[in-house]
Amino acid sequence: LSTFKQCPHRYMREKVVRDIPREPDSDAIIYGKELHKAAEDYIALGTPIPPQFDYIKSYLDKLKCIDGEKFCERQMGITKKNGVLEACDFFDPDAWFRGVADLLIIDEVKGVAYVVDYKTGKSSKYADPLQLQLMAACVFLLYPSIQRVKGMLLFVVCRDIIKTSYPNAERFKVFEELSDVLHRRTVAYESGVFNKTQNGLCRAWCPVLDCEFNGKS
Repeated sequence: LSTFKQCPHRYMREKVVRDIPREPDSDAIIYGKELHKAAEDYIALGTPIPPQFDYIKSYLDKLKCIDGEKFCERQMGITKKNGVLEACDFFDPDAWFRGVADLLIIDEVKGVAYVVDYKTGKSSKYADPLQLQLMAACVFLLYPSIQRVKGMLLFVVCRDIIKTSYPNAERFKVFEELSDVLHRRTVAYESGVFNKTQNGLCRAWCPVLDCEFNGKS
C-alpha cells in the first residue's frame, strides 16, 4: 500500500506485472534475516543464539515468559466474501490480505494475544505501527475468543520498544482508516490504469528505469 500511495505505476510494475529485476539483498537485509531466524529458532526450538546476536537474548527471554501458546513466523490471511471479512489460509488464492507475525502469542484463557515484530533499524524515530494493527485484525478473526491484542515493535539494535493495544471492538478500524487507498487500488485493478506519480523518490530510488520521471533512464 505504501508503494501504491507513492506511485501506482511503480506498484503495478513491481507487484502486478513484476517485470522489474529484483536487486540483491543488501548487507542490512541479510543481517535482519539472520537475526529473525536466530530469534525464531531460539523461541521455537531452544536453539542457542549465535554469538553475534547474543544481545537480543534478554528480550527473547522476557517474551518466552509471557503466558500463552507461541507461534513463530505465523502466516495469516483474510478473505472477503460478499463484503464480509473472514480468516483464511495464507496461501488461499482468494486471500485479500496476507501477513506474517514474527512472533504471535495466544492466551485464550485471558483473552489476550501478543504480536511482536523484530526491527533491526538503527532508529525507531519513524516507527509505523500500522503493520501491528493489520496483524491484530487477523488475530481477531482467527481467534474469536481474543478480546485484546497487544503489539510490539521491538527495535533490538537501538533498544527501544513501541507498544500498541487494540480492543476487539475496533478490530476492523484499520481497514476503515485505509478505505481511501484501498478503494483507489481496487479501481486501478478493475480499470487496468495505474497512473504515474512524480515524487521525491523518482530520481534516486525508483527501479522503474524506463519512466520519464526516473533520472537514471
